Amino acid sequence: SVAFSPDGKTLASGSGDDTIRVWDTATGDTLTTLTGHTDGVWSVVFSPDGKTLASGSVDRTIRLWDTNTGEMLTTLTGHTGTVSSVVFSLDGTTLASGSLDETVRLWDVATGDTLTTLTGHTDRVDSVVFSPDGKTLASGSVDQTVLLWPLAPPAATPMQIAADLNGDGVVNIQDLTLVAAQFGQMGEDIPVDINGDGVVNIQDLVLVAGAFGEGAAAPSARAVSRARLTASDVEHWLIDARESIRSGSGDPELQHGRDLSYLRGFAVLEQLLASLRPEATALLANYPNPFNPETWIPYQLAKPAEVEVSIHSADGKLVRTLALGQLPAGVYQGKERAAYWDGRNAQGETVASGVYFYTLQAGEFSATRKMVIRK
Repeated sequence: SVAFSPDGKTLASGSGDDTIRVWDTATGDTLTTLTGHTDGVWSVVFSPDGKTLASGSVDRTIRLWDTNTGEMLTTLTGHTGTVSSVVFSLDGTTLASGSLDETVRLWDVATGDTLTTLTGHTDRVDSVVFSPDGKTLASGSVDQTVLLWPLAPPAATPMQIAADLNGDGVVNIQDLTLVAAQFGQMGEDIPVDINGDGVVNIQDLVLVAGAFGEGAAAPSARAVSRARLTASDVEHWLIDARESIRSGSGDPELQHGRDLSYLRGFAVLEQLLASLRPEATALLANYPNPFNPETWIPYQLAKPAEVEVSIHSADGKLVRTLALGQLPAGVYQGKERAAYWDGRNAQGETVASGVYFYTLQAGEFSATRKMVIRK
């Protein structure tokens, strides 16, 4: 069994030599070797926060390890067969395990107590996984079935962060997008009205941005693209926020710009803008390539431009023109934003296999790349 840490910097592996090794993924070096199991280690998994590693073994135990020190924290016992699969719940408070004893067990990570034992399979349980909302556990078995187990809803978090609007336990780009989607709405008890002033406005955007996790890096262009934000959106937010301070309107703390959360909010919005506004306009490689019959053509714009993609055959004849219109600066890389070609010419006919060239024209910028249709 192998598992990456949440940050991808380390890899854990379980082996028939009864050990677990933790590796530096950048260098390939062994960081530590964890010993304690008395038989082969079949399954390893990191907790969502990366601080704990769980391992299941042929010795019928589950062991929890401190990933910083390598110290074994606790041993969970109860299974009467090899523990073939372990997985943490998304909040990290519960561990599920599948075993050769045909059962699934749920454990309290903090206490090591067995919460419940699920029975129903008639052969070894090789895999377990929680649903994204934590309400269901799925288990797969050698008995050729997958069973779905409804779970009790988790206890309410004593102190919920107000800016965690979607309740996933972290303030991130998705929360910022929720505010943007309801921007300008007025009324009482609007969930995204963070400061409770009766309107969803720039103050709420800055407060959510300011609550991004401590030490959070600038959001990736990929994450921002999924959130459907543009450089123009964020640029306007920053202009509005600065104007609010200059004019003295809105939240008093925002007027003075002294509150730490607002200062952090401005910093995160600046990072967002940087990730959305590339330094240079570029035409990127289409994907898939070779393809049949459709492909996506990604590109990035350093400034707003009228954008067009033209496709030519190997002999230079124009096959198709994709007029994309006036677009703001940004990264157009995912399938939702990249230019799409369905492999047809201007008459709607499917083109033949072979080499084709696609050209991006964005204002004064022009670039051409090659692609291949293979049928």
